[in-house]
Amino acid sequence: MTSTSELAGRVAVVTGGGSGLGAASARALGAAGATVVVADLDADAAASVADVVVADGGAASSVGVDVADAAACAALMATAVERHGGLHIVHNSAGVAWPGRDGFTGDMDAAVWDQVIGINLSGTFYCCRSAMAHLAASGGGSIINTASSMAHLPLGMLDAYAASKGGVAMLTRSMASGAGRVGVRVNAISPGYVDTPMNALIWQTPQLHDAFAQGHATGLQTAEEIAEVVVFLASDASRSFTGAVLTCDRGWTAFKRPEALG
Repeated sequence: MTSTSELAGRVAVVTGGGSGLGAASARALGAAGATVVVADLDADAAASVADVVVADGGAASSVGVDVADAAACAALMATAVERHGGLHIVHNSAGVAWPGRDGFTGDMDAAVWDQVIGINLSGTFYCCRSAMAHLAASGGGSIINTASSMAHLPLGMLDAYAASKGGVAMLTRSMASGAGRVGVRVNAISPGYVDTPMNALIWQTPQLHDAFAQGHATGLQTAEEIAEVVVFLASDASRSFTGAVLTCDRGWTAFKRPEALG
């Protein structure tokens, strides 16, 4: 990656930064000039991504964190400020999807519901709550939450995941008003289906892979192109955006899904 100064002087925290969309966003934010704190439940994975950011010419450190733990989220944001002198950007990318465990409400184990909601929705809330005062103290900043195309067009049989991402979208809209009073913008992205470890089942099954490819108007997405949207929302170029949930799904929610998906 070629470094720029677009986000120079800013400190960014990326949760779920050890793989997938979070890792791509950490690299992209670093390339745009931000100092990145890569946070993940897998501390070794977070450290590896931070090493890549540094190797690409950026500045980064890492933290192991469980976003379902409110105290851990508060410690994460405090650590970012202590290490790097402030906090300006938070990308909440940590999330889980468990096909086969998460399914139809009537059959789902309540513990699975609690875990999915705890990580995807409560984890987003905990990180936003913990970051808000630090962002305000740094002169304002940008929170970028991660919703999903399933917040708008659920596939069915992933009831907890769809509910969690719908909640992230509405939390983003609701939070923006209060956050604006302290100079913080809050937006969310709703990607389509991207080749990440969380979506491994799709990419390893030829029938599903082809069906999902056909359902995106301009083809399948990469994590790197979604990361470009994150950099935009972190930057001053998006100063007019707050309370927005950006559908960046290559047309997935605009068109009827392929018959192969039911």
